[in-house]
Amino acid sequence: MGPRWKGKGSEAKALAEPMSKIVSALQSSLTMSGLKGLLSGCSVLVEADPEQSELLNRACFGRLLITSEKDKQWYELGLEEAFYLSHALRCLNIVGNDGTVKGDAELWDYMSSKVEMFPELYKAYSHLRMKNWVVRSGSQYGVDYVAYRHHPALVHSEYAVLVLSDRNANSNARLRLWSDLYCTIRLAGGVAKTLLVLHVQANGNETDSPTCLKNFEIEERTIRRWIPEQSREEKVVESHGITETQI
Repeated sequence: MGPRWKGKGSEAKALAEPMSKIVSALQSSLTMSGLKGLLSGCSVLVEADPEQSELLNRACFGRLLITSEKDKQWYELGLEEAFYLSHALRCLNIVGNDGTVKGDAELWDYMSSKVEMFPELYKAYSHLRMKNWVVRSGSQYGVDYVAYRHHPALVHSEYAVLVLSDRNANSNARLRLWSDLYCTIRLAGGVAKTLLVLHVQANGNETDSPTCLKNFEIEERTIRRWIPEQSREEKVVESHGITETQI
């Protein structure tokens, strides 16, 4: 199942301006401005000027909040998005309610306390982002994320992503029963997406600091319904950094 572009010229536009180039421009702009984000529950709020707002939108980070302010716009970042900008790209300073900038360890403790599977979810998020996939919430499809080849305005999402953990039995229970697996595959197929399962393996390592990320391993697996009319011979396809095996 290849990319489904939205309208004539969308593919050419995406090729002319790759997501890696847009993210690099965002990283440069935020670093130069010293932009700060404010911890707020399970999100981070960012006050952006017009240039930053445009880049955040083009790079697909956060959600624009509607306010009456004209010169400034507020964006709400998910925890994984905010930590990626802060930890991986080093272009966002995040402050707490006390007004002090939080370091990686403090942010990790805070975010892990808010979301039980934050270490695995962040690892999966950063894994896809580093391959230049646009990663958005998949809650409307009953999955953790959906992955786009480029901006959602140009192309439909290709993958419905489930994140499994070897240290969290509850996350793996979602695919334990055949009926659950079948329903998930049917739902993904019904909206023209491939189910991508990312199994994050901690390998017995502690997850109490972001240094654990380098020891995590990710096993990628795509799962599709078998259609009798299709060949049963194994076929391996490389798609934008994700290897798919069809049987």
